[in-house]
This record gives sequence, structure tokens and C-alpha cells, in this order.
Amino acid sequence: MALQDVSGFQDTPMSHRFKSSERDGGVPLHFFIPTPQSSVPFRCDNRHTSLSSLSTSSSLPTRRPFPLSHGTTTLAFVFQGGVIAAADTRASCSGLVACPTAQKILPIHSHLLVTTSGSGADCMLWERILAREIRLYQLRHGRRLSITGSAKLLSHMLTRHAVTDMDLTRSPVSDRCGPKLFYVCSDGTRLQGELFSVGSGSPYAYGVLDGEVRWSLNEEEAISLAREAVYRATHRDAYSGNCVDLFHITAQGYCRRDREDLREEKQIEDRGDYLC
Repeated sequence: MALQDVSGFQDTPMSHRFKSSERDGGVPLHFFIPTPQSSVPFRCDNRHTSLSSLSTSSSLPTRRPFPLSHGTTTLAFVFQGGVIAAADTRASCSGLVACPTAQKILPIHSHLLVTTSGSGADCMLWERILAREIRLYQLRHGRRLSITGSAKLLSHMLTRHAVTDMDLTRSPVSDRCGPKLFYVCSDGTRLQGELFSVGSGSPYAYGVLDGEVRWSLNEEEAISLAREAVYRATHRDAYSGNCVDLFHITAQGYCRRDREDLREEKQIEDRGDYLC
């Protein structure tokens, strides 16, 4: 108040509002933050709603304000030399190419990778959460969480967030149990298998893989087969394309091969057909 007297500050309508609020017996101020109208109930307009009603409404399924249109091609399979994981690098948003160099195969640690399909933001979020939990488990217990345990952990975490738009194919190799491959869906579904392909281009990838994948493949044959499957899928599926990333996971850890541009091979193939 002394500063107000020295500066000659006069009463204003705003100061009257502050004084009136002080006489209201300490009623808390309510701030209104404008938000765009949305069909998703992120906030509750009724300020006197009880906590019980909020908890009940939060458990109800909600509809997304807009469709998440995207596509990808990821695959992984087991053979005698470990696990091969491959994916394209095109991130699409409806009919647009959002990023031509997206990273869809994400290392968790030296013996565990995940290939992602779905909303890019959701995939990155859950990959970081999973990496954190596995690292914390290792620090607390002095050993890494098993591959099966990691898949089960992710499945339990995703069950509570069924609206998440994501599919993860885990491509790990364990020293103790040999190579293992899991498919984990956003609704908590967890499957173990020898071959998985996920994304809008997966039907085309399966068309190449189903008749060629076998346990007796050597390393070069497995890498060539995975590359061929992604290559064919990217030129049949409009939402997949650009380059291919290839990872080979063994008992010594994963090895990433150089990223290859599939468009150059397509041009060479088309030129050869034209010459013939």
C-alpha cells in the first residue's frame, strides 16, 4: 500500500474487483481457458461435478475428433542366424507424405528392437516408456528383463490405453532362450510367432514372405528376402515407400545395415523391362 501511495496509483475497476473478491470469504478464483470445441470431453464444463462422476465418465470410451489415416510396412522373422527386422521409412498423414526418412525400427537395448506401426507420436511415447521401465528393472535387480517379460509388460501397459493407435512387433534375441518374436497390439493383444508383418503394406509383404521364409536361410538370403518383401510392398501400397531399414539381431546384439533407397532400384528395374 505504501508503494501505491508513493506512485499515486488510483483506484481502477480492476482494483475494485480484487477488493470485492477479498471480501467474499476466500472463494478461489476460477480461470477460464478457451479451448476449441471438440467431441472429446477433455474438460468438464460443470465446475461442481463430483469426483465420482468424473471417474465414471473417464472410463467411458471416447470418439476421436478426427480419423488417424496412416500406413506403413514393417516385418520381422526368425531364422537360424537370429532375427531379421525391416521397415520402410515413409511417414504418411492421410494423403500426404509427412516424412520420407522416418525411423520405424527402434532399439530398446542391444538385444531388443521394436518395429512400430500406427500413430508415430504414440509409438515414440511407448517406446520411451518401455525403455525406461526395462532400464529401471535392470538397475533394481542387476539383470535385464527377459524378452517374454518385456512383451508382457508392454501388453499390460497398453491394455489401459485401448484408444492408442499402435502396433509393435518386437524383434529380440536372447542369449538364454534363443531368438523370440512377439506381436503386441494397442489393445493389449500379445502373440508369439516366427513371422510377423504389420501395416497397410503387410498383405503385399506376406505375399513374398510366406513362400520363402524358412529356418535354414543363411544371413544373405534372409536379408535379401526381407529387402525384397519391403520393396514389393512399397510399390503396391501408396502409404509405404522411400527407403528400407534392415536390422540383423544375433546373440551378440543387433547390427544395422545401411539405409537403401528403393526408388533407385525401381528405376533400374523399369529401365531393364523397357530394354527387354
